[in-house]
Amino acid sequence: MSRYLYALGAFSFRHRWPVSIVWLVILAAMAIAGLTAGGRPTDDFTIPGTESQRAVEHLRQTMPEYGGAQTQIVFATGAGARVFDPAVAAAIDAALAGLRAVPHVAAVATPEQTRQLSPDGRLGLATVQWSDPPGEVEESSLNALQTAMTPARSAGVQVEYSGSAYPGYQVKVPEIPEIIGILAAFVILLVTFGAVVAAGLPIITASVGVGIGALGIYAAAAVVHMPSAALSLALMLGLSCGIDYALFILNRYRTNVLRHIPLPEAAALAVGTAGGAVVFAAVTVIIALCGLSVVGIPFLTAMGLAAAGSVLVALLIAVTLLPALLGFAGDRVARFIPTPLRPGRARQVARTAAFAPHRTLGARWARFVVRFQLPLLLAGAALLIAAGLPTLGIHLGLPSGASQPESNTSRRAYDLTAAHLGPGFNGPLLVVADLPPNADPAAALPVLVSNLQHEPGVVAAGPGPSRGGTALIQVIPSTGPNEPATADLVRRIRQDRATIAGGTGATLMVGGTTSSNIDTSGKLASALPVFLVVVVGLAFVLLTIAFRAALVPLTSIAGFLLSVFAAIGIQVAVFQWGWGASLLGITPGETISFLPIIVLGIVFGLSSDYEVFVVSRIKEEYGGTGDAQDAVRNGVGLSARVVTAAALIMFGVFIAFLTAGDPIIKSIGLSLAVGVFLDAFVVRLTLIPAVMSLLGRRMWWHSRWFDKIVPNFDIEGDALQSARPAPGQFRFGGSPGDRRTAAEV
Repeated sequence: MSRYLYALGAFSFRHRWPVSIVWLVILAAMAIAGLTAGGRPTDDFTIPGTESQRAVEHLRQTMPEYGGAQTQIVFATGAGARVFDPAVAAAIDAALAGLRAVPHVAAVATPEQTRQLSPDGRLGLATVQWSDPPGEVEESSLNALQTAMTPARSAGVQVEYSGSAYPGYQVKVPEIPEIIGILAAFVILLVTFGAVVAAGLPIITASVGVGIGALGIYAAAAVVHMPSAALSLALMLGLSCGIDYALFILNRYRTNVLRHIPLPEAAALAVGTAGGAVVFAAVTVIIALCGLSVVGIPFLTAMGLAAAGSVLVALLIAVTLLPALLGFAGDRVARFIPTPLRPGRARQVARTAAFAPHRTLGARWARFVVRFQLPLLLAGAALLIAAGLPTLGIHLGLPSGASQPESNTSRRAYDLTAAHLGPGFNGPLLVVADLPPNADPAAALPVLVSNLQHEPGVVAAGPGPSRGGTALIQVIPSTGPNEPATADLVRRIRQDRATIAGGTGATLMVGGTTSSNIDTSGKLASALPVFLVVVVGLAFVLLTIAFRAALVPLTSIAGFLLSVFAAIGIQVAVFQWGWGASLLGITPGETISFLPIIVLGIVFGLSSDYEVFVVSRIKEEYGGTGDAQDAVRNGVGLSARVVTAAALIMFGVFIAFLTAGDPIIKSIGLSLAVGVFLDAFVVRLTLIPAVMSLLGRRMWWHSRWFDKIVPNFDIEGDALQSARPAPGQFRFGGSPGDRRTAAEV
């Protein structure tokens, strides 16, 4: 593989103009497709095979107007006024009457019709049924809904919204986190390289990749369903991986330049050596993200494939566009900026890393790890286990209004409803009754409603509309939508459906938004062990092929599991237990049901990145000296600085998403930031070197038949290093300006 990458890097460096133009054309084509196709990510979660989804599909066939999204409107009055006061009631009725002219509104029910009035008369609930499914209700229609509420607000009534679709419900992918992430990355790169050109190139290439990936998602959204979280995830990974991959190749290129290797050769060698680790690391991330499809949930599949596409673009740009831009930059990547406090410091650090890596801070850390290997191994493992203990109390669910910030209308609606009616009115269940052909709905419905009211945990049950043998019954739980007792109630109704149906012969299905969220969480929880087995098996196979030793993947997997355990534990402590939640603007609630799978897939991929970058340098040193202890010291010393920069960039990009308002994006950002930070600094730069120094030569043992079966991809570029020409010779041509002598460099 190293020879092919060497040739690709040489080609891109030599043909810099055509390669750069091709990528600009691709970016322009994606811009045209993404901006003109009319697609946009949505938040319509569908879970095939669940009872709640079957209930939705049944309603769309028999009662289409009730198969779409629903908005719950909360009308609240101040002290001294009541919802049923003549003037207030007239204003509310006028507001709701105006909704019938709003596009895609299928039905409207007033507080009197829903019979959901608080005992003190200060709050009433109305419902709006849309013909469009959740996630597809247009923003213009929701704006018209708000406008229609003007008569009620003019009468002094507080109007708030909740449900599966409400004004502002769609997740807005924020631009501020990307800007913060890019600025943080530039500062880290500037400190790492000490040169403006070297710091700017990874930002440029990553920005091109992010642009292509984001525009591609918008183009794909015109054809297939694409969740909003897919765009956020693709931006996170596209930006962070794009910068990291360019960082590793650029660092090797600059080292080659400082060692007076001619520029074309320096670029080709950088792609052929560091590029091998980049390719293998990126492929690992891509396969892990594609592995989300094994869960069988469409929105997770879309998220995984979208993010995998962004990482693939980042990889292709790193091995083609980056060497092309290096052709334009030449040796300017080694032109250091002067610092007023310590002039020449950047040049001194770079030359030390190139010619005396044993004197770097990373090398000193490596010697410290090797010397105190056992205490560091025990302390690091204990730290990760302690951080992960809150995972044992994890509670999965999807965000409700209770988890939104207080500035969000759904949060205000939730609080008002819970205070005046009870928490269960925020998450009503919708029981769909399919009656036999000869059944009389007028006789069957009272029986079903009465039996449902006698179920433990039910506050109220009321009949809804019926048509063609299908009847709707709304069931109000005594607990909130994300309480475990509500999930128990859903399961209990499903288990007792034959008793509830009585002699009516009805077939019952429990649906609605709350039931759908419960089904989603249950399916994700059951899929988690399967996905974990797939990820661990994949890690073992890929890392065994990469390093041709069985103990390397085993230690890597153990470290990965500890990192994920700690990351999810800290997420539970913050988002469930509320530790530091006020500082982050977070309302404690539940762990997003699909977050563990997302964290498993992404942290696995990124941990494999750092494993490849660190261990490949250790193996490269071991292959040259045969001394396992020196290999650990030298390999970690050579890779520590660039891995540190890469991890800090990843951390900065992910943690910047805590500035987003959506709790889903915040929880993903925090979990990935913590996972990457712990995996890079505690696992890959501490625990793994400590284990490798403890095991010594045994770390690289494998049986004789192993060499015959497992292919050697040479990700370290040993074949290139052994076949390098003598100084002054060139493997390929180039422009006269490319042919620099050592003195000129």
